[in-house]
Amino acid sequence: MATTKISIQGYEGSFHQVAAQQYFGKDVEVIPCATFKEVIKIASNKKESDGGVMAIENSIAGSILPNYTLLQKSNLKIAGEVYLPIKQQLLVNPGVRFEDIKEIHSHHMAIQQCMEYLDKYDWKLVETEDTALSAKHIHQHKSKHIAGIASKLAAELFDLNIIAPNIHTQKNNYTRFLVLKRSDDVVEINDANKASVNFETDHSKGSLAKVLTRIADGGINLSKLQSFPIPGTNFKYSFHADMEFENTNQFNAVMEEIKPFTEQIKIYGVYKNGKEA
Repeated sequence: MATTKISIQGYEGSFHQVAAQQYFGKDVEVIPCATFKEVIKIASNKKESDGGVMAIENSIAGSILPNYTLLQKSNLKIAGEVYLPIKQQLLVNPGVRFEDIKEIHSHHMAIQQCMEYLDKYDWKLVETEDTALSAKHIHQHKSKHIAGIASKLAAELFDLNIIAPNIHTQKNNYTRFLVLKRSDDVVEINDANKASVNFETDHSKGSLAKVLTRIADGGINLSKLQSFPIPGTNFKYSFHADMEFENTNQFNAVMEEIKPFTEQIKIYGVYKNGKEA
């Protein structure tokens, strides 16, 4: 059986790879990309990949708005999602002791997430472009005085020791990743209980309220509603909605109910709720 190839943002050992492994299994082959735009481009190409994994929101930092725009412009479908706890580890080369550490190298976001811990020590903090890449460089250069902040997977891939585990300040820090596939590769999920939809109201007075009322009356939980200005219009908006439901019949019925109050509806995907995985 051919290996599943998935585009991810970041390098091997990144949290995107952890998310890809959680969804597709340990044997998934990742295609590291420098940007989210590249993730979408490669995920869209049948010759290059079987899809992509893209972060869409974080429980602390909030939504990654440019990624919603990338999704909107692409022809990819959401086939699933992964909620991943972000656990940051302090990594060193084998044999390096705590007192040897002089510098910490990692992505600025990871450094910020661990500030409470890092403030206790007189270390020089060096911002890099990626957590996993920092780990790789520490391994390649056999650094004796540099530690990195990255995932447990990065420690395993680059043969580094976790000298201090789980050094992140917020213990309840999750990132939500979308699993993206080309529409002809998406199979219908019988027990799907979540959907992502983009809709535009007809902009008449109270039209959004009418849509939301129909969603609520249909017994659907709106877990996310995000507005986006429509380019080239005078303050008109489209809305991204994540909906949770018991069965697809319930979802399909509500889609019919809201049609009269919308100008267009695009269903990004109907899939299984990642929180229940």
